[in-house]
Amino acid sequence: MITPAPMSSTLREKLESNHFVVTAEVCPPKGCDCGEFMEKARSLKGLVDAVNVTDNQGANVRISPLAPAALLTREGIEPILQLTCRDRNRMALQSELLAAAALGVTNILSLSGDYISFGDHAGAKPVFDLDSVQLLQTIATLNAGRDISGAPLEGAPSFFAGAAAAPEAEPFDLILPKLAKKAAAGARFFQTQAVFSPDRLARFTEAVRPLGVKIIAGIILLKSAGMARYITKNIPGLKVPPEVVAELEAAESPLETGVAIARRLAAAARPFCDGIHIMAMGREELIPDIAAGLRNEDN
Repeated sequence: MITPAPMSSTLREKLESNHFVVTAEVCPPKGCDCGEFMEKARSLKGLVDAVNVTDNQGANVRISPLAPAALLTREGIEPILQLTCRDRNRMALQSELLAAAALGVTNILSLSGDYISFGDHAGAKPVFDLDSVQLLQTIATLNAGRDISGAPLEGAPSFFAGAAAAPEAEPFDLILPKLAKKAAAGARFFQTQAVFSPDRLARFTEAVRPLGVKIIAGIILLKSAGMARYITKNIPGLKVPPEVVAELEAAESPLETGVAIARRLAAAARPFCDGIHIMAMGREELIPDIAAGLRNEDN
């Protein structure tokens, strides 16, 4: 008899113990060679509490995140498996989740997924059999030992589920009901989109605290003024402040300035969240610089 890999989550233990956490995103390869992915992830070991493995990010085809997540688990690096509803129906989502459990992957980030039109397969047909709230409900049902048709499982997982949130999206009052639904469906942490305004993050935190969900605030590395303008123009719910764009525009080294901005925003966000999620956009070697000092005040 083959015993499934044990399921445990240091991320869950730290968040439930009110320890400040740091997570970071590493994008899987477009291909089957995970060597560079693993090098980047290994460089973060001991610096971050968990590594997000993205799922066809930006609707661009890459290796299934389950494979690199399993590789991370083998090496003692805790993954957060991102799972989108865009590409799988309810049967495939449940199968993917059960496979993750068998491989020892515990942390799941439930996502709807970027629109197909954003990516490199514009002719693909989106699925969206479930939405992100229903996926959270599915995870809770699997945790209880049954699939969503009611059939019992041979071995139940113990997933630690999270969801996405957008603290700076407007109108803010219309976002709260969806977040409440995510919490009621089983989300135990929110990983947010990039935060540029500590004041808006504080407003967000005050509003969602009654839901009992931990907040991991997103910090993105802006590598140029052009990137900042692109985000404002193309990503719903995100607007890079004009003064930040101007700072990047005037910089002798935009990348160094981007790191300084990310570090500054992370420090400013820290009092209003339970952790920081760093999105370095392919420059994972700069994550230690961005995260510098975040743990100095850890409780």
